[in-house]
Amino acid sequence: MNNKPNFKIVYLDDAAEFLRSIDVKAARKLLQTIDVATMTNDPKKFKKLENSNIWEFRAEVNKQQYRLFAFWDVTRNAIVIATHGIIKKTQKTPQREIEKAERIRNEYIAERNSK
Repeated sequence: MNNKPNFKIVYLDDAAEFLRSIDVKAARKLLQTIDVATMTNDPKKFKKLENSNIWEFRAEVNKQQYRLFAFWDVTRNAIVIATHGIIKKTQKTPQREIEKAERIRNEYIAERNSK
C-alpha cells in the first residue's frame, strides 16, 4: 500500500478562515476527510461538481453537511487549491458558491500567469 498522498492541499485565506470559524468537531472531521481524500479516490469525500472545474471535499457532522470547494492547479503537479467552504443548507450545492469558486480559480490563474 502506498502511504504517499496523491495530492497536496493549499488553503487560500477564505478556506482557512472557514475551517477556523466552524465547530471544532466539524473542522476535525473535514480535515480528516481531506486527509483520506488525498490517499484514496473516494467520490464520497472529494467529488467533481458537474459542468465546472470545481471539486468539493464533503463531510457530515450531526446531520450538517460541510463543503470545502477546491480546484486543481494544473501547472503544478498534484496540487489542489481550497477556495472557501460552506455549511450546506439544501440538497443541491448552491450555484452562487460554485460561481464564487470559479471566480477565485480564474483570479488565481490570472495572477499566476502574470508572474
